[in-house]
Amino acid sequence: MTLPDLSPPGEDVATLCERTLRGSWVTGLRADVPFAYTRPSPGRYPWQWYWDSCFAAIVWRRFDRLRARLELETLLSAARADGFIGHTIFWHAPVTRTRRVYNNVLSRNDPMTSTIAPPLLAWAWRIAVGDPASEPAVVAHHDQVQSDRDLEGDGLLWLLQPDESGLDASPQFDPIWGARAQGTLGFPLLVARNRRLGFRIRAVREAGGPLVCEVLTNVLHGLSQLALGRRSITAALVDRLYDESRGVFVLERWPSPARPIPLTWSALAPLALPDLPEAIGRRLVEEHLLDPARFWSAVAPPSVASDEPSFSLRERFWGLRRYWRGPTWVNAAWLVWLGLVRLGYKTEASTLADGIVGAVRGAGLRECYNPRDGRGMGARDFAWSALALELAVPDPLAASSHIVLPVS
Repeated sequence: MTLPDLSPPGEDVATLCERTLRGSWVTGLRADVPFAYTRPSPGRYPWQWYWDSCFAAIVWRRFDRLRARLELETLLSAARADGFIGHTIFWHAPVTRTRRVYNNVLSRNDPMTSTIAPPLLAWAWRIAVGDPASEPAVVAHHDQVQSDRDLEGDGLLWLLQPDESGLDASPQFDPIWGARAQGTLGFPLLVARNRRLGFRIRAVREAGGPLVCEVLTNVLHGLSQLALGRRSITAALVDRLYDESRGVFVLERWPSPARPIPLTWSALAPLALPDLPEAIGRRLVEEHLLDPARFWSAVAPPSVASDEPSFSLRERFWGLRRYWRGPTWVNAAWLVWLGLVRLGYKTEASTLADGIVGAVRGAGLRECYNPRDGRGMGARDFAWSALALELAVPDPLAASSHIVLPVS
């Protein structure tokens, strides 16, 4: 299958993205607290997801800066007194009894989950709104995440469930959680065990784990630290998670896994870091991203290296969703594209952008795309796929928001 013609660039993609964002916008009140956010997909995902809202706000800035700010302020409105913000916020109604089995809530009446999402709020705020360090609620939120999840004192965060990474059923978690990994029949047992432990990571550690120091989560955390003007965690990320022998980043599990970790796009996510050492960045690009047998597909990068046994384009496995196991996601493409641009791979950055934009033009804003032919997969009218506009029409005025120099 040939991808759609890419000429003229940008304009129709902007129209599609704006229409999707406006159609997904919802406002209301919960216990006299106003909310306003972009539903990830009105037909499938009606609640507010933390990182979906951050990505939506980044694109909203192009059309309506007030809505970009309201999107992120709604996340802050849900925060507990200590700054904690859950992975998912239930503004309209509590979760159903059926969904409680899969959602990380202590009670059906909880206003949000008790587990985290990749903490990119400060970075999104800098791109879409302004200086996050001037907003006490943003600072308090990131202080809380750091205090709770930096278990080793090196600035890196640890996770107690796969869905805290946002990557859900990625095969990188199969050697860790096994029969209780997300998207398996045993996943509700993991949720139930962690619910008994109050979803407290130190209690989970005392119970024997497993816990994970995951790459993408720490990349987004690192970008937020830089956005706040804080010391970079990139050196710690390299020290703990970079596999020099393979030239990729690999998550760390406690206790150590018995099986190797499959190669997924998360291994390339550090390309988004502005202070990633150039030599490491070039190895990620030249040895892995640009390898047609791994990540350099027509619509790149697939969420799992295509030469991995776990690579799969099936959306379901025994009736359960097994996303992040092969299709290409636009947020992943945008993050690695930032690295290509920074490192001077102009032709390759343009090729990657053309693949994503072509898929969006052909299939609309879908949850993910077939990396080989651009066919849309998953939910329709998927808000964060509007990040395709960042690739179609790069915003030079936003470059300084993407690249924040670390504190020396």
